[in-house]
Amino acid sequence: MRIRRQAAALTGSAAVLALALSACGQPAQDSAESAAPGQPPAGQPAAQPAANGVTTAEDVFGPGCSQVPTDPNDPGSVQGMVDDPVGTAASNNPLLTKLTAAVQAAGLLDTLNKPDAQYTVFAPADPAFEAIPQDQLEAMLTDPAQKQQLTDVLTYHVVPQRMDAEGLAGAGTLPTAQGGQLKVEGSGENLKVNGASVLCGNVPTANATVFVVDKVLMPQM
Repeated sequence: MRIRRQAAALTGSAAVLALALSACGQPAQDSAESAAPGQPPAGQPAAQPAANGVTTAEDVFGPGCSQVPTDPNDPGSVQGMVDDPVGTAASNNPLLTKLTAAVQAAGLLDTLNKPDAQYTVFAPADPAFEAIPQDQLEAMLTDPAQKQQLTDVLTYHVVPQRMDAEGLAGAGTLPTAQGGQLKVEGSGENLKVNGASVLCGNVPTANATVFVVDKVLMPQM
């Protein structure tokens, strides 16, 4: 059963990943890109989606959905993002400008836009980045020496399998492209991922289902 949106406006966001500022001793971009699109990393159990995990604009839900454009001709609206791959769709969404900057800095846009990939993306909204000291955030985005760490954090927000909210609630834990795992609790409007609340979920893009969340998710140190 798909979850219907509460807000009058259809909106959503896509994009793909997010960043944080603590050091992560996890595999980085090479490991993220070595996993076959649509497959969990080696050694990780496959999460089970509900149906094929592909949602429609009518399945979008959450309080943050009303904060994005409602004009279906706007590329940042839910309808506008449906036909774009997740990296492009996220770049058009006004909730995800800081995430988009991080994805571009890490050089992950092409990976996220792979037409044959299938992803579930937990995309931190712009306010989630305000909890990060801005000097550290700037260093993450501009210092080449920190690109590996940025990649680890961003790919921790990506599950290499497409799932909807019902599938997430039934999975419990999710293997990520970074190599770690995410913990899912609750369901419906109360769905949480690593303690982060869903602001706008079940957002469809051409190759991913996106859940905009209110925190940057951190892999274990």
